[in-house]
Amino acid sequence: MMRYVLFFILNFGALGLGGWLMGSTPVDNNWYQALNKAPWTPPGWVFGFAWTCIMICYSLFMGKATQVDGQTNMLYILFALQLLLNVMWNPVFFRWHMLGLSLVVILSLTLLVAWFSYWGFKNVGVWGVLMLPYIIWLCIACSLNWYAFAKN
Repeated sequence: MMRYVLFFILNFGALGLGGWLMGSTPVDNNWYQALNKAPWTPPGWVFGFAWTCIMICYSLFMGKATQVDGQTNMLYILFALQLLLNVMWNPVFFRWHMLGLSLVVILSLTLLVAWFSYWGFKNVGVWGVLMLPYIIWLCIACSLNWYAFAKN
């Protein structure tokens, strides 16, 4: 039970840190408001809802995944890398306006989360389903970042 709580704290802490590193909310960010955004950009409230659901699922997945014998050290290292990429994307995109680098960061994050998903289905069975919201959302986020990079 303690490992699930730990992952909830780490994941939601990372979301908070990423938000803080943005410098301002997207609503208050003049640069973002003026950005040529993709026509399929969801309304702002969807982002908070999606990330809350994703982090709940991901925390449960990681709590289960780290119970697999012989894999724990590798999973913790890759989890830390995932946290770093996830947190880093916010300031790179929103604060520093580096659309190309933010695209590299989010594509790297997507590949890493895809690996977690593959590994999960292979090693913890049905628990791998918990990674699907993260994968789906990152694919949407990649398309939004790609559009911004290509059109601005």
